[in-house]
Amino acid sequence: MRLSLLTTTFLAAPVLLAGCAHNQPLPTAPVEAAPVTEAEVAPPEKPKPVYGSYGFDIAGMDSAIKPGDDFYSYANGTWAKNTPIPSDKSNYGAFNILADNAQKQTQEILEGVKNDPSSKIGTAYSTYLDTAAIDAKGLAPAQAWIGQIKGLSTKAGYPALTAAARRNGVGGPFAAFIGQDDKNPEVYAVNLSQSGLGMPDRDYYLSKDAKFVETKAAYEKHLATQLTNAGEPNAAARAKAIVEFETRIAAVQWTRVESRDSNKTYNKMTVAQLQKLAPGFDFKAMLAAGKMNVDTVIVAQPSAFTGIAKAIQQAPLAVLKDQLLVRTLDGFADVLPSAFDKEQFAFYGTTLSGTPEQEARWKRATDFTTGALSDDLSQLYVAKYFPPETKKAADQLVKNVIAAMDRRIDQLDWMAPETKVKAHAKLAAFTPKIGYPDRWQDYSALTITAGDAFGNNVRANNWQYDDNVSKLGQPIRRWEWGMTPMTVNAYANFGMVEIVFPAAILQPPFFDPNADPAVNYGGIGAVIGHELSHHFDDQGAKYDKEGRLTDWWTPADVKAFKDRTDALVAQYDQYEPLPGMHVKGALTLGENVADLAGLTVAYDAYKHSLNGQAAPVLDGFTGDQRFYQGWAQVWRRNYREANLRQRLLTDPHSPSQQRAWVVRNLDPWYGAYNPDPTTKLFLTPEKRVRIW
Repeated sequence: MRLSLLTTTFLAAPVLLAGCAHNQPLPTAPVEAAPVTEAEVAPPEKPKPVYGSYGFDIAGMDSAIKPGDDFYSYANGTWAKNTPIPSDKSNYGAFNILADNAQKQTQEILEGVKNDPSSKIGTAYSTYLDTAAIDAKGLAPAQAWIGQIKGLSTKAGYPALTAAARRNGVGGPFAAFIGQDDKNPEVYAVNLSQSGLGMPDRDYYLSKDAKFVETKAAYEKHLATQLTNAGEPNAAARAKAIVEFETRIAAVQWTRVESRDSNKTYNKMTVAQLQKLAPGFDFKAMLAAGKMNVDTVIVAQPSAFTGIAKAIQQAPLAVLKDQLLVRTLDGFADVLPSAFDKEQFAFYGTTLSGTPEQEARWKRATDFTTGALSDDLSQLYVAKYFPPETKKAADQLVKNVIAAMDRRIDQLDWMAPETKVKAHAKLAAFTPKIGYPDRWQDYSALTITAGDAFGNNVRANNWQYDDNVSKLGQPIRRWEWGMTPMTVNAYANFGMVEIVFPAAILQPPFFDPNADPAVNYGGIGAVIGHELSHHFDDQGAKYDKEGRLTDWWTPADVKAFKDRTDALVAQYDQYEPLPGMHVKGALTLGENVADLAGLTVAYDAYKHSLNGQAAPVLDGFTGDQRFYQGWAQVWRRNYREANLRQRLLTDPHSPSQQRAWVVRNLDPWYGAYNPDPTTKLFLTPEKRVRIW
């Protein structure tokens, strides 16, 4: 199963989206009203958009910047200068504003049931909020699991222990999950991939850059602090040994660019073959302990498995146990005494992402409850905050964009006629999901206990693990969603041949029913086109109309497509958001293709919606200009340097500024803004990348 997201969110936090209406002053004395005739009754005033007069925040522009030099800053420069990043965030922009609003709305629901002992979501929320009770219990709630780790006496039991850890929500050297078999999408399979690092990427361990060397030293100190907090002796030496072990794992792991290749990461083999590939680790014992009793598995990074198994074989048992211990202390820090929580945030929040302050406890309690009992909470959210008319309008927009993509396929000069037939068939097979699922999960088997925050977390992880494992041998759950309705994001699922748009993203600035259509098409229309286009990006295009990983293009099509995507890689490789750190064109290729194609298709859909009529000029801006304004506005985002550094290493999405710059490849943008050939973004027609 392959998912492609609209954006990767590392940290989220809250503040209301739209301003409140001002209260009108009451008269000091009663005033007798004059009689009003029917003819004098004024029609109701048309609702105004949230942003500006037509859906775009003109005041946030910086007209001193030429569109051709930096279209992002031209559209958002004043907003960027005047918008500080809240102290509990690593970045801040349009996504955060909506996420804050959804989080606040969700909290209001939880506050209404937090004192109801019959409410699971209320109990989970109120128990998480009670930090005094959590502190008073110390490490006692975790001792049974910690004792299981410490009680391991031989390496022979380590594989089974990693399976127990995974069920509890603690990461080990290998990740395992049940997902569709990419080459047989009607069947669930066990998918295995590399894991074992406590920092976000292998480069944090291997890079000689001073910033990463400094971060690695801070990580070692962090591990020592957590061991000390747990009352463990020799903390510094043990932390150093863990980091050395993880550095050996990092050295054999595949890069993120290698790991996004759908063909290279599909390696189906028997468990016996895996055992031969990676001797020194008992995979059969791990799978059996994890209730994954299968004969075959799909391995994502074979050579990494060989190397990680060797590292495990060479590591002392004490180091393997200590790694699981520190993973536990960090993974459950928020439901352990405050010393663990503060230290976990100090490293992962401040050192890695640059965030000065931890989120308020109520925000984290809301997020925990949303994660643990997603569908129970989602049902209440949707009923209260997602009007049917919004879903209806979004449904229509999706149909319009799909129709535009269908027309676009026929116009391609590089795709063979027989491939176009298959591309049309794939498009016709799409399942758009809008707002929320039509079926909900049943949490009756999940026990939530008042006063047991640690236990609630573990049991929620157990439930999610068991639910995932229960898919083996069962029909594909086509009703299942990978996001909650409260999530401000969207995704494409290649195996399901679906595009998914949660309720919370269907709001301004992405979508405003009172905004000018051009802005909506440039916002949510391009987002819809983005997710749709993922199914035809450099990886999504490898999946056919059934969601099967297969070759359905002619060799000439593949070459023509690659020539174009190679040009896009080279274009993004040139961007340098931080001194010495460039965008990785190969890592961000899928998202850049989706941005380029999505915006192209959304523009076609917008023009088609005009039915041959000219768009009006509003506040001095043409329809085409407003369309591209809508695109730039949704990518508003300010970053802290540490967060941007992490994203450049790990995020398959380009930074927001560079995402806005994709317009430089689109001929209509040149017609709309007439950039001077000497400006920085200007490309001559032959250098503009054109794919879909």
